[in-house]
Amino acid sequence: MQADQRPVSPRGAWCARRVLVCLTLSSWVTGVGGSHQTIPPSVVKLWASAFGGEMKSISAKYSGSQLLQKKYKEFERAVRVEEINGLQLVKRLAEDMEEMFDKKAQAMKRLVDAAEEAHLQHEEDPDLQYEYFNAVLINEVDKENNSVELGGRFLLQSNDHFNNLPVNLSLSVVQVPTNMYNKDSAIVNGVYWSEALNKVFVDNFEKDPSLIWQYFGSAKGFFRQYPGIKWKPDEHGVIAFDCRNRKWYIQAATSPKDVVILVDVSGSMKGLRLTIARQTVSSILDTLGDDDFFNIIAYNEELHYVEPCLNGTLVQADVTNKDHFRLHLDKLFAKGIGMLDVALTEAFNLLSDFNQTGRGSECSQAIMLVTDGAVDTYDAVFAKYNWPDRKVRIFPYLIGRESAFADNLKWMACANKGYFTQISTLADVQENVMEYLHVLSRPKVIDQEHDTVWTEAYIDNTVMLMTTVAMPVFSTKNETKNRGILLGVVGTDVPVSELLKTIPKYKLGIHGYAFAITNNGYILTHPDLRPLYGDGKKRRKPSYSSVDLSEVEWEDRDDTLRNAMVNRKTGIFSMEVKKTVDKGKRVLVLHNDYYYTDIKGTPFSLGVALSRGHGKFFFRGNVTVEEGLHDLEHPDVELADEWTYCNTDEYPEHRYLSQIEAIKLYLSGHEPLLQCDKELIQEVLFDAVVTAPLEAYWTSLVLNKSENSDKGVEIAYLGSRTGLSRINLFVVPDELTNQDFLTAEDKEGVFNADHFPLWYKRAAEQVPGTFVYSLPFNSGSENKSVVLASTAIQLLDERKSPIAAGE
Repeated sequence: MQADQRPVSPRGAWCARRVLVCLTLSSWVTGVGGSHQTIPPSVVKLWASAFGGEMKSISAKYSGSQLLQKKYKEFERAVRVEEINGLQLVKRLAEDMEEMFDKKAQAMKRLVDAAEEAHLQHEEDPDLQYEYFNAVLINEVDKENNSVELGGRFLLQSNDHFNNLPVNLSLSVVQVPTNMYNKDSAIVNGVYWSEALNKVFVDNFEKDPSLIWQYFGSAKGFFRQYPGIKWKPDEHGVIAFDCRNRKWYIQAATSPKDVVILVDVSGSMKGLRLTIARQTVSSILDTLGDDDFFNIIAYNEELHYVEPCLNGTLVQADVTNKDHFRLHLDKLFAKGIGMLDVALTEAFNLLSDFNQTGRGSECSQAIMLVTDGAVDTYDAVFAKYNWPDRKVRIFPYLIGRESAFADNLKWMACANKGYFTQISTLADVQENVMEYLHVLSRPKVIDQEHDTVWTEAYIDNTVMLMTTVAMPVFSTKNETKNRGILLGVVGTDVPVSELLKTIPKYKLGIHGYAFAITNNGYILTHPDLRPLYGDGKKRRKPSYSSVDLSEVEWEDRDDTLRNAMVNRKTGIFSMEVKKTVDKGKRVLVLHNDYYYTDIKGTPFSLGVALSRGHGKFFFRGNVTVEEGLHDLEHPDVELADEWTYCNTDEYPEHRYLSQIEAIKLYLSGHEPLLQCDKELIQEVLFDAVVTAPLEAYWTSLVLNKSENSDKGVEIAYLGSRTGLSRINLFVVPDELTNQDFLTAEDKEGVFNADHFPLWYKRAAEQVPGTFVYSLPFNSGSENKSVVLASTAIQLLDERKSPIAAGE
């Protein structure tokens, strides 16, 4: 049973909740047996009218909607209705995000400075012996109950800021990949001088308590992480993590690059050599990121593009493309004679043609040559296509133990500003593939380009959506400056949820939202980005990779919005959209205006979507602090958990404050360090005062409930546009039909960081004063299903109709 679908402009909504009385509807409309008369349609219509009237009467009575509408009417002249300036709003939000991102970048700059200074003062000692806290070995003991080498007692305490994981806020730990010797001289020397980062880690966390994991990934392979935490190997006793394979490391260490991988599939590559070659190519793909482009060509006496559909071009090295090419590697078979000159010619032409399209990298181009040998130096090919500028670097990977043709491959590398590597076994692959990154990083190192890089959104091990900010660390010693030595990369993770805290949901309206994308068009945050699944324990979707904006704003068929944001423009775009709610079970048709601009100092662009009608207006009320606080502290009042009225994360002494406690402290003026949204607080105080009479109204209904026959009414609730809720139970909590309703488990039914409750949204699109009735989709034939009745409370001001509250 639902009211007229005509769009309106409300600003809040309340809901009365009632158990549905089950009736056998079929007995109303059909005859049963030959002697029974059918019920006339007029009688059915009369029953329906009576039933509908009773439902509306009960809903109006227990919701208190008429009382609330009257209270808002009394304040109508005391409020100011304003139209939201979308461009101004998105620019201000971009500035707020820029400031937040800059704080993270400054923390990384302090780590870079400390690391480069510590390395400058360190003298390499091949015989250095140094005990450090190994992330795997800490708190491990031997059979005699003594600490193992590189272990030792390491104090760990659970910390809610780090997902309740046991951590040490005073020290970092060092992880070394399983395939590396953790007491290797290069590792020990690097760990020794990087101990200087411990103090900076702690200082950064004190300066910005919103920071989470900070780390230094060394070019030697070890990974220093703060705060210290114990790492556990997999069931095989292996930790495969190598920081140099991570996107943040690769993006910070090298510039964007175009790569052609040539794989020798001549007859001499049969057996183990071809297996090693496949693994080598796969490891090279691991080192490519979303800013890189590539293709793979197998060669013998003929050329074979690994993916024939992509003949003659390069593709973006995103997860989907790389996985697709990996599948085709198993189709490679060795036979015939290797014609390397033909393959090199094809690779040079491919890189040249692609570069002229303007789509590829303007920084680096490389040919990766995976082969068991070369019978010539092919200097004629290089002279024609690569000399004297040598814009394309050559990186030969000699497969196998034999080195008869190694000299020719070494010459190719040296003559074309590349690097030669020999890979004899599968165990050698990963470490040797990494060597080319050092070469490609040299121009940045020599020019001391400490570029700040940001990754696209990804899911970390704690099943949180993250982005990472990273910066390269260079050797500043005089004797190494001209060689350009990369020491490693520092980084820190930034939860996407922290970005949402900078977005004032109350300014975006009921259906409005903010979103951000990368320079590649991938979503950083968007309410329709759902990388997790599972109603209980959330898990990463097995096939999850970066999601393009065009996949969620699909009505923009020409990619007008996406392309403008990728090109970092500022502007406005409008279109009609169909937005799903209730986990895709219901659809709302809206007309959205999109406002967008770039976030300076980052590769991100920010957008804001505002729905036309009530979504373009908001109002400002005004009450005294005293009366506002008095009504805000009523026991039936709650504030949206995921909205930021006051920033209680920044300083440890504020982390255990509720939002209402933080508001009281802020308004007292005794806590200058507490940062709060003054405008939102003023509005929530106004809503607290206007809605306060409902508490007494609902209480009187509870006291008189034994005298009336409305036994099915369970709960009445109200939500305002400021995230304020009032809840009243007409039954004891244990008797509620739906125990999850209006709890954190009921994601669609409560105020979240990126959306208003479902019942609020649906009521907002109806005529104010009429009710929307809905049944859960999974109710089926159960006798314990519930009916939700919701209506919008609208503040009227001439032509402007913002919605004040919903029930």
